Amino acid sequence: MPKTSGSSKTTGASPTWNHFKSKLLLKYTISYVLIFLIPLTVVTLLVYESAVKSLRIEIEQSNVNQLNQVKTTIDERMAELLDIASKISYDQKLTPYMVHHPLYSADAIRTLSQYKANSSILEDLFLYYHNDSVIYAPAGMTNINVVFERMYKYERWTKEQMLRDLNELKQPVMRPAELVNVYSHSDPMLTYLVPIKPNDQYPYGIVVYLMKESKLTGVMDSILSDFSGGSFIFDQNGEALTVNNHGTSLPAEDLAALPSLEPGIHSLTLNHDQYSVVVVKSDYNGWTYITTMPSYQFFSRVAHIKELVFLIFCVTAITGIVAAMLLAKRQYHPIKDLLEFAKLKPGSSHELQHRNEWEWIKQTIHDYSARIDMQQPYVRNQCLLLLLKYGQPNDADVERMIQGTGLMLPPGRGFYFSVLLAWDVGVEGERNWQEQQHLQEMLSEFELSELDTRVYGLEFSPDEQFALIISVAASSHEEAQKRVLPIIEAIKVLIVDHLRDIPYMGVGTLYDDLSSLNQSFIEASAALEYRMVGSNGRVTYFEQIAELNVPSAESYWIPRKTILKIEQGLKQGNALVTQQVITSVIEELKIESLSVSLLRCICFDLLNSLLRTASELGMNEVFTDLSSLTSFESLEELASRLGALTTRICQQVERNAENEQHSLLDDIVAYVDQQYADYTLSLEHVALRFSISTSYLSRCFKEKTGMNFSQYIWQCRMNEVTRLLVKSSAPLKEIIEQVGYLDAPNFIRKFKKETGYTPGQYRKLYTGEQIDGDV
Repeated sequence: MPKTSGSSKTTGASPTWNHFKSKLLLKYTISYVLIFLIPLTVVTLLVYESAVKSLRIEIEQSNVNQLNQVKTTIDERMAELLDIASKISYDQKLTPYMVHHPLYSADAIRTLSQYKANSSILEDLFLYYHNDSVIYAPAGMTNINVVFERMYKYERWTKEQMLRDLNELKQPVMRPAELVNVYSHSDPMLTYLVPIKPNDQYPYGIVVYLMKESKLTGVMDSILSDFSGGSFIFDQNGEALTVNNHGTSLPAEDLAALPSLEPGIHSLTLNHDQYSVVVVKSDYNGWTYITTMPSYQFFSRVAHIKELVFLIFCVTAITGIVAAMLLAKRQYHPIKDLLEFAKLKPGSSHELQHRNEWEWIKQTIHDYSARIDMQQPYVRNQCLLLLLKYGQPNDADVERMIQGTGLMLPPGRGFYFSVLLAWDVGVEGERNWQEQQHLQEMLSEFELSELDTRVYGLEFSPDEQFALIISVAASSHEEAQKRVLPIIEAIKVLIVDHLRDIPYMGVGTLYDDLSSLNQSFIEASAALEYRMVGSNGRVTYFEQIAELNVPSAESYWIPRKTILKIEQGLKQGNALVTQQVITSVIEELKIESLSVSLLRCICFDLLNSLLRTASELGMNEVFTDLSSLTSFESLEELASRLGALTTRICQQVERNAENEQHSLLDDIVAYVDQQYADYTLSLEHVALRFSISTSYLSRCFKEKTGMNFSQYIWQCRMNEVTRLLVKSSAPLKEIIEQVGYLDAPNFIRKFKKETGYTPGQYRKLYTGEQIDGDV
C-alpha cells in the first residue's frame, strides 16, 4: 500500500534506510575502498621504489664514471712524474759528475727547476745520489739533514727510514699523506720516491717528489662535484694514500675493509649507517680509488619525486575513495529498493533492526516462498478447472502448470476421463468443515499403482460438487476401458473408508487426448443429472444413459446421450461441436429407412432439445418464430434451420458470458483503480485474485481500457502525481512513493519524456511555486 507522510518519516528514521547505520553498505564501502587502495598503494610504492632505484643507479653510475675520470687524471699525473724521473736519469746535465762540478752545478740546479715547472701538482722536487751527504733541489744544493730536519720535517718518516729508503729503494713508492712541517706551518703531504734509472735493477739515485695532499683531493673534488661522503686512494698494498671526508669520518676498521672490495658498486653498512661504495682500480699502478656515499643522499635527491608521487597518490586516493563510496551506494541501491519493496508489503512482519540486509531479504524471500506454497493448491485448482471447462488452454503459463502436475502422459500411452461427485443436500449440510478439508486433501492427488492410474481432484464450486480428473496409462482404448470400473470402485472404497456419507458419481467417457477432457466433463455432468438411474451404488456412467431408450429392431430413435451432448454443447456455447453432433444425427437419419411420420417425430424431438435449452437460457423470442422452425420439407432444410438456431443460442450464451465478463472486468478495473498505488500490484496478482489466466486478463483488459495493464497503472500513477504536484506541497520523493513507484530517477525521466517537463518544472508552471527538491 502507498506510504503516507507519517509513515515516510518513520521509515526515513529507521535503520533500514539510514545509510550510516547500514552494516552492509559499510562493508561494501570498505571493500571497494580496499580493492582500490591496496593496488594503488602497491603500485605507488613500486613506482616510488623504482624511481629511487633508478635515481640511485644513475647517481652511482655517475660516481663510477667520475671516479674513473679521477683515476685517469691521477694516473696521468703519476705517469708525468715517472716520465720526469726518466728524463732526469738521462739528462747529461744531471749526472753525478755534472752536479758535483763547481762550474756546471748551477746549470744542473736550473735544469731541475725546469723539470719541476713541468708538473702542476709538485710542491718540490729533489735529486739524491746514493751515499751522498747532499741533496739537490731547484732551490740549490743542500745538506740532506737540513732539508728533512729543518725545511721539511715529517711526522712519521724518521731520519733512519728516510736514509734507508733513499739509498735502497729499487721501485717507485708513494708514501701515504702525513703532516709535514714546512718552516712554520704544517701541511699533509705525499712523498713519491722514484729510483733512477726507473726500472733499473741497480739504481744510482732517487728522485723525490713532494706533493700537497690537497692537490690530489682537489683533483678528486673538482671531478666529483656535488658530492657528499668520503673519497679514498689506496696503494697496491691496501694502505690509504689520501682520505678526503665530506662529512663523518669512518672508523679505522671500516676504512681497513675498503681496499679488499672488488671494483664496482657495493652497498655496505659503515659506522652503523648504510653507504653506497664505488670502487675503481687502476691498471697502471695498482691503486684503488673509492668513494663512499650515504644512502640518505639518494632520498634527499628524490625528495621532489617523493612529494610529487605522494601528491598524486593523495589526489588519486581521494578520487578513488569518493568513486568507491558512490559505487558502493549504487550497488546497495537495488538492495535498498528490495528492502523498501518487501518492507511495504502488507503483512510484512520482519523488522531489520540490527540484522544484515541479506539475512533480512533471505528471511523475507523465505516467507514469500511459504506464501506461494500456500497459494499453489489454489492456482492448481484453477488450472485444472480451466482444463475441465475449456479443454487444454492456449496459455503457456497454464499449460506449464498442468505439465507440472504430471497429468499429461506420452501420446498414445495415456487415456483420460472425468468424474463428478455430489452429495445429497441434507447429508451435505451435515458435513462439518473438518470433513470438507479432509475430503479435499484426500482427493487432491493420489495414485492407484495397481491400476497404473493417477487421480487429480479439485473443488468444483457449483453446488459444492467435487471433480476428479483421471489419467490411465494404457496402450489401447480397450485396455483402459476395462480399468474404468475397478478405478471407480477403488475411489468409492477410499471415500467410504474416510467419510460418513457416500457421494453420487457421474462418470464421463474415456478419451485419448487431454484436450477432449472437457467433453468427458460435459458427459460426467450429464450423467450426474441422471443420477437416479445409477445402477451401481450411486454411480452413473454416461454410457448407461444410452441404454434408457434403446430402439427396437422395428424402430429408430436418437440416442439419449447424443441429445445430452447437444444440450451440454449449447449450454457451453460451443456451436462447432453442437453442429457437428447435429450433422452426424441428420446423416444417420438419411441412412435409416424410417416412415415419414416417425422421421418427423424424431426431427421434432431434435428441434425440441434445442428449444428446451433456449427456454432454459431465457430466449423466449425464438418461440415467436416457431412456425418457421417447424415448417421444413427436407432433412437439409431442417439441418439449416437447426444450424441457425444453434448459432443464435450459442451467441446468446456468449452474450451472457460477455455480460458476466464485462461485470468481471468492471470489478477488475475498479480494483485496479483502488489499488494502483500498491507496490505489489501486478497482472499475475490480479489474475490469481479473480481466478482467470494472465493471458486472458491481459487481452480482455486491453479490450476494455484501450491500453495494456502496465500502461494503465502508469497512467493512474501519472494522474495522481500531477494532481498532487499541483494540489500539495509535499516533496517529490514522498509523492512518488505514495503512488507506488520505487525508482524515483526513472520516474522523473519517464515523466519528462511524457510531459516535456521535470516534476519540478511542472509544479512551478502550474502553481508558480518553486519545488523543494527533485530527489
